[in-house]
Amino acid sequence: MDAVLDAIRAVVGAAGLLTDIADTAPYAEDWRRLYQGRTPAVVRPADTEQLAAVMRLCSEHRIAVVPQGGNTSMVAGATPDADNTQIVVSTSRMNRVRAIDPVDLTMTVEAGVTLKAAQLAAAEADCLLPLSISSEGSAQIGGVLATNAGGNNTLRYGNARDLVLGLEVVLPDGQVWNGLRRLRKDNTGYCLRQLFVGSEGTLGIIAAGVLKLAPRPREYAVALCAVASVEAALALFSRFQSHDPGQVQAFEYMSGMGMSFVQRHIPGAKLPLSAPAAHYCLVELASPRLDAGLRASLETVLEAALADGTVEDAAIAESEAQRAALWKLREEHAEAQKREGASVKNDVSVPVSRVPELIRRATAACEALIPGIRAVPFGHMGDGNIHFNLEQPAEWDGARFLAQDHAIMDTVNAVVRDLGGSFSAEHGVGRLKPYMMADWRGGAELALMRRIKDALDPRGIMNPGKVLP
Repeated sequence: MDAVLDAIRAVVGAAGLLTDIADTAPYAEDWRRLYQGRTPAVVRPADTEQLAAVMRLCSEHRIAVVPQGGNTSMVAGATPDADNTQIVVSTSRMNRVRAIDPVDLTMTVEAGVTLKAAQLAAAEADCLLPLSISSEGSAQIGGVLATNAGGNNTLRYGNARDLVLGLEVVLPDGQVWNGLRRLRKDNTGYCLRQLFVGSEGTLGIIAAGVLKLAPRPREYAVALCAVASVEAALALFSRFQSHDPGQVQAFEYMSGMGMSFVQRHIPGAKLPLSAPAAHYCLVELASPRLDAGLRASLETVLEAALADGTVEDAAIAESEAQRAALWKLREEHAEAQKREGASVKNDVSVPVSRVPELIRRATAACEALIPGIRAVPFGHMGDGNIHFNLEQPAEWDGARFLAQDHAIMDTVNAVVRDLGGSFSAEHGVGRLKPYMMADWRGGAELALMRRIKDALDPRGIMNPGKVLP
């Protein structure tokens, strides 16, 4: 290993190689602090050529590689194991925005650019990079694409997969596939870029990508609504879709329990309604037109919903600051739950029409499993992706609760499966959930995945222990 690290240092320079345990430790622990690994080194190449040279050395010596972007994975998809043999390859220094074309509505960015930085660069060109997730300030484009991140605007623009036109990828043997094409139509064989989007670093390392942009919205209308039930939340969503689906950019659901955690633990978080509610919805309308009439549309739908009791109360943002404050109530759910105590997270999806049944049945099943457990569902009702999280009972120790994580996840997933859903909607499989793959994706589907993995990574060095059981 020492000889290999010397060779890597010659490629990336002293600034590109971390070996002191004080420097490498933050890269060896996942964001949720569920997994603590060890790594002999963190390699930080500055460009694609350096990354390719590093991968050639690792392939030659059969050294396992764990690709890592902003290390915001919810399923430990970028965490090395504890045997101190897996090298972490961080893309943080590969952080250039290579090009933006406002006519083509594309941008070419390197893997280490944070999603927030990419959004700001697009905005400077009077464009919108529509992908938006809670961790966008630290999540990097390479990881966002490798995990097929979803987020708040999937309802209108799709997941990361839907926003990628081309990729540059370093393969496990160090070869570079340059597929940075900006074409909207390119029907020339297999769509290779989609092999790597969502592969969680198990097939290669994304070095750069060409992303679709959209015209920048110039008018927004945002409201936080209190509703009596999840069924009422779904009914409200259907009303907005029926009124004008082209205006709806996001429709988010939050439980009363989750909102109470945000108010308790997040400084500055205030509920702009007359009283707490059992359930909440956050709806955002957006348009590139200045005269789109979004406020009128919002008020028209809400007035009818208030009149018939679908909505109990509502607050409409009157400024950009108020819009940000309403979104903060939604975006801080994960952090608030972390501060409240131990939680078991379930990133699941079902058909949109089955979301109320999911929340009702899964809550009852988990309460029967562990009396006192606190269900904290929230997320993207508009696309059927609910983060069905469970918080420890108030009197329980966190470690005791987390020891039940598989039983809790299996309880939720039994309901998800019965409703025709998926156990991983947008977070991926990572290190946390490979044990589920054989049961959910067994037979021909899992066999095909293994054949793809064996073909591209015959030495098995790419992010071992992730995705495939």
